[in-house]
Amino acid sequence: MEAEREFIRGFPPRGIFHVAEDPQDRRVLGFQTLEPFAAYTRAFDHIGVIATFVDLAHRRRGMGRRLSDATFSCAQSKGYEKLFTFVRADNPEALHFYRELGFQVIATAQRHARIAGTYVDEVMIERFL
Repeated sequence: MEAEREFIRGFPPRGIFHVAEDPQDRRVLGFQTLEPFAAYTRAFDHIGVIATFVDLAHRRRGMGRRLSDATFSCAQSKGYEKLFTFVRADNPEALHFYRELGFQVIATAQRHARIAGTYVDEVMIERFL
């Protein structure tokens, strides 16, 4: 829990953090973040890195789409023109989700992640706003 608190405390000012919660008990059901691609140069200020999480029990109900609609709108108002992310190749549901939102596959990074000693490819995707 402390790592999550630290992540939120250190979230960049140009970042976007949307949360979907259960209106009854205020439990977090999903969230989406968008962070600047790079802080070391202004050359990439138009690019945001997006990440999405929806609780397994609440997937395929439109929550990710609603989070994305809000994020895309806010991103444009903050000057973002392009969104980018990596999706693990062993997560076809996430890749399908992003492709439904208009993301295009641009490359695959081979053996990019190592999970419990096993290498996993990561698919690089992007979407222009």
